[in-house]
Amino acid sequence: MTMRVVTLALVTTGLTLAASGAAAQGDFHWKGKIAAGKTIEIKGINGDIDAVAGSGDVEVTGVKSAHRSDPDEVKIEVVPSEDGVTICAVYPSDGRRENTCEPGEHDHTSTRNNDVRVDFTVRVPEGVRFRGATVNGKVEAANLSSDVDATTVNGSIRISTTGYAEARTVNGSIVASMGKATWTDALDFATVNGGITLDLPANLSTEVRATTVNGEIETDFPLTITGKFGPRRLNGTIGSGGRRLDLSTVNGSIKLRKAG
Repeated sequence: MTMRVVTLALVTTGLTLAASGAAAQGDFHWKGKIAAGKTIEIKGINGDIDAVAGSGDVEVTGVKSAHRSDPDEVKIEVVPSEDGVTICAVYPSDGRRENTCEPGEHDHTSTRNNDVRVDFTVRVPEGVRFRGATVNGKVEAANLSSDVDATTVNGSIRISTTGYAEARTVNGSIVASMGKATWTDALDFATVNGGITLDLPANLSTEVRATTVNGEIETDFPLTITGKFGPRRLNGTIGSGGRRLDLSTVNGSIKLRKAG
């Protein structure tokens, strides 16, 4: 180890679903108001999710493309809830269980070898939480002013926000920059094949649990180590602790850097 010392203010003001004439592509557009503190959640299977800073209404665009499947078979559904709005790419049912779009982890979806790709772009205003989940694609959230939760399986994750963040993937790296250091619940960053690099506020106080198998652990923050430690595993305290930060990978290094 190297160490360098409900009140739901939700109005869906517009819903437009326009398919292009080409069989290989279709576009989706949605625009609506979501109250600060609520969530815009995007769920895909094949395709990237890109979130950027916006103002006023939340805006979501989905672009479909495919090599052999029919893009019109994949529907994009909008589901309002007490927590905000969930937007999903819903693929045709596999005949055994209906695919659904629901907030959180309650929906069911599978592609049944459907190769339609839906790439989402989201404009997120200040204060609105962003949650993005896909399977085959990257998730990026750039210059946001709210909390971020990103998940994929085959793809990288990049996040920059003035709030908090969490990220999970299997095959890909995670790079995240957070502006707040006062989160309450534990934050989790995990991958299998890829590194984890976090830029964190200089006044950070947290309990850190970090593990890797094929890689190193580096930190810009002074650490008080708890128990045994080595170059690939550590439990320790930064500052006065008080919250938890969990970091794990198999093939990759873990780096904690002071922002700025």
